[in-house]
Amino acid sequence: MSRLKVMTKSRAESVVDDLYKDLERRIIASPPGLCPVDMTASFLKLFHAQTCGKCVPCRIGLGLLEDLLEDVLDGKASLETLDTIERTAKSIYDSADCAIGYEAARTVLKGLEGFRDDFIEHIQTGHCSCHLELPVPCVAKCPASVDIPGYISLVAQGRYQEAVTLIRKDNPFVTACALVCEHPCEEKCRRNFVDDAINIRGLKRYAVDHCGDIEPPICSPSTGKKIAIVGGGPSGLSAAYYLQQMGHQCTIFEQRKELGGMLYYGIPNYRLPKVRLKYDIDHILSTGVEVKCETSIGDDENQISFKMLTGNYDAVYVSIGAHTDKKLGIPGEDAKGVVSAVQMLRDIGEGNAPDFTGKNVIVVGGGNVAMDATRSAIRLGAKNVSVLYRRRKADMTALSDEIEAAIAEGAEILELHAPKRIEKNRKGHVVSMVADPKVIGLIRGGRPSPADSKEAELHIPCDIVIIAIGQDIVWEPFERAGLPVKRGRLLADDDCIMENCKGIFAGGDCVTGPATVIRAIAAGKVAAANIDSYLGFNHKIDCDVAIPDPSIENKPPCGRVNMKERNTTERKQDFDLVEIGMTCQEATQEAHRCLRCDHFGYGIFKGGRQEEW
Repeated sequence: MSRLKVMTKSRAESVVDDLYKDLERRIIASPPGLCPVDMTASFLKLFHAQTCGKCVPCRIGLGLLEDLLEDVLDGKASLETLDTIERTAKSIYDSADCAIGYEAARTVLKGLEGFRDDFIEHIQTGHCSCHLELPVPCVAKCPASVDIPGYISLVAQGRYQEAVTLIRKDNPFVTACALVCEHPCEEKCRRNFVDDAINIRGLKRYAVDHCGDIEPPICSPSTGKKIAIVGGGPSGLSAAYYLQQMGHQCTIFEQRKELGGMLYYGIPNYRLPKVRLKYDIDHILSTGVEVKCETSIGDDENQISFKMLTGNYDAVYVSIGAHTDKKLGIPGEDAKGVVSAVQMLRDIGEGNAPDFTGKNVIVVGGGNVAMDATRSAIRLGAKNVSVLYRRRKADMTALSDEIEAAIAEGAEILELHAPKRIEKNRKGHVVSMVADPKVIGLIRGGRPSPADSKEAELHIPCDIVIIAIGQDIVWEPFERAGLPVKRGRLLADDDCIMENCKGIFAGGDCVTGPATVIRAIAAGKVAAANIDSYLGFNHKIDCDVAIPDPSIENKPPCGRVNMKERNTTERKQDFDLVEIGMTCQEATQEAHRCLRCDHFGYGIFKGGRQEEW
């Protein structure tokens, strides 16, 4: 009788597992600017290494594809080679026995379709069409292109005022972003090669917490030009900040009592205290920006016409944001107790918070606004708060930290349930939400779509329903003024320029739809530069900060410092700031983890002809 053995990993298997972990880290940290043809060839080799070799398409076809791609990279291919690559990949895709084979072929086909010009450039000139330098990953991923390695090195030396000054060169909302930015800069941090990404937002928070008072920036002499900015949110304020430094007089027309847009009216105090936001806004206004709050643009008697703006100002920047809510479009949505998340958060921001004491609340949606509404409802005394979402929790667009924080504070996530109708009593008040159970289905647009589960509908008793499925803009007055509008958004290019609208620019959420704070700030920065150019100038925004030289020092693997939060039981009772900043020891340690990619590893010679360097 043969003996059975306990299955244990061999040394080779353990090493391979470790190599896969290393590979995962390197793929995560793969920086922008890499040769796409080289990356396609590398992924193809990885696929080929994983095949069983039983079927001809994988065993022979993938090897042939590898050789053809190497010919392209080595300058041995012709334009006819691309047709051969395409035919071979299609044949493998159609005939491979398993997912490894046809997904490998699909990767090559996607590459040919997505960056064919790079293939052609390799064949004709021996290198990529444009990516001859590797950008600093964190700077490249920041929409505002903040000098992140520079300010981290300043934090490491305890030069906090200079760190904040350097950040403000590209982003005037340093405090707001230190607290609520989605930090895309961390996605491709090269520190992932070693252990984990730098806590960039946390270091920004430490710098702004310890910088003290900073003098206003010095503005250029007046140019005599006047710019009207419609909307006092992060995009409009950012544009005003930079235009004012260029010597152009800016006037902001804001519909509401306070500046800040959704930063003020959409983000609760427990994430962004109003007093901290005011610190950023006051610094922006210190440059001499004029403000006219409670002023709307439109055709009514108590409004200012857009024609008046274009007639009295040299340029106009429209950055009105997305402040109206979207409707569910289901029966019973008109019931008493159905509220918009945008309106609810606005009421809280204005000091008119509703009382949810003892109420059962359902929040419909899965984005950051839905999480803000959920956590706010808990703080307003709700007995139970449930989040109704038609996809899985893993598919929610809110930050994972926000989702987990809401769950920790007592919220329940009802995933794979779509709102079907709202039931009300004889007095017209909400009594229950009827939800349609779903199963997850095919992936469309990058996310799995919900499909019918054929299960019975679910009746969920509730007193309040908060709708948080998206936001829209009030575009009608601007369309009547002659501005181009498509599907409820103002039409402007990446330079914030509106076609056939001389001197009129637009940017931020009113162009892109609801997006992140840092993207709105970046749009304001771009608009300022292009308005300056339109007016016939070429001003440059700079700051007198000396960035420390990188030091040659050992940087061994080290754990990332994560931000701590107040105790759950305590914090859900109030709207005080939840997140706790780093200590001096933590900030210093975290800042010294930076690999200074602005110096080491910057630029690339791979794939380029030597005579060009």
